Amino acid sequence: MPRSENKTVPTKASVARFLSIVEPASKAADAQALDALFRETTGFEPVMWGGSIVGYGRYHYRYKSGREGDFLATGFSPRKAALSIYIMPGYADFGDILSRLGKHKLGKSCLYVNKLADIDLDVLPELIRAGLEDLNRRWPVEPT
Repeated sequence: MPRSENKTVPTKASVARFLSIVEPASKAADAQALDALFRETTGFEPVMWGGSIVGYGRYHYRYKSGREGDFLATGFSPRKAALSIYIMPGYADFGDILSRLGKHKLGKSCLYVNKLADIDLDVLPELIRAGLEDLNRRWPVEPT
């Protein structure tokens, strides 16, 4: 089966430019802090995925159905309603870490945080590393 085209793909857009226009100022400060945290935790340079996701690392997946493609390994997006933090492929096995994280909501492969002050920033890197290790066992993670 040919590769399926994802709607969210890496772009050549500037991460620094994107982060410089995040509003309000409090969300911009959180986005800058997340960028620094993700860079330090992953060792990867960020890449814009679509118009609003900052991604670190990438992986190539191939499902049993034959569908395959590339996606960001981890990252975040400073959305209007909340900060979206992406841990691929999901949070199913990370309950012990999540219980120590602080105030958050879960999506399928996404963690929603209103502001960084709501969570423990010593626990978030642990969660990011656990997510990358889990992902790498399924599909090799490559630097961006």
